[in-house]
Amino acid sequence: MEMRRKDRELSVEDGKELLKNGEYGVLSTSDNCNQPYGIPVSYAYYNDVIYIHCTNQGGHKLKNIKENSKISFTVVDKVERLPNQFSTKYMSVIVFGKISIVDDVEKNIGIQSILYKYSPDFIES
Repeated sequence: MEMRRKDRELSVEDGKELLKNGEYGVLSTSDNCNQPYGIPVSYAYYNDVIYIHCTNQGGHKLKNIKENSKISFTVVDKVERLPNQFSTKYMSVIVFGKISIVDDVEKNIGIQSILYKYSPDFIES
């Protein structure tokens, strides 16, 4: 998808860095009736893959993933209010792609990536 404001576009490297270091992201899915659903999630970006933890019970997120694999994922960081300009300054990255439920080997890579990101001092426990 083409970005309208080219003067504000991040390089691919800067976008990947933002994905790697962002605190949280918003996963946007839709069901088979095109009903959109966006949810903030903890995630890890490792080896050009975005890993998101999900319970087996599911809910909207897992139901939508099973019905429609197309997603977008957004991370926003470095937000600065500019009150005198009635605006904000921020960095963001939006990724479009397909999501899948992974097997046990890939699942372990994802869980370890999330643990190293959010709880590096508690890996053993």
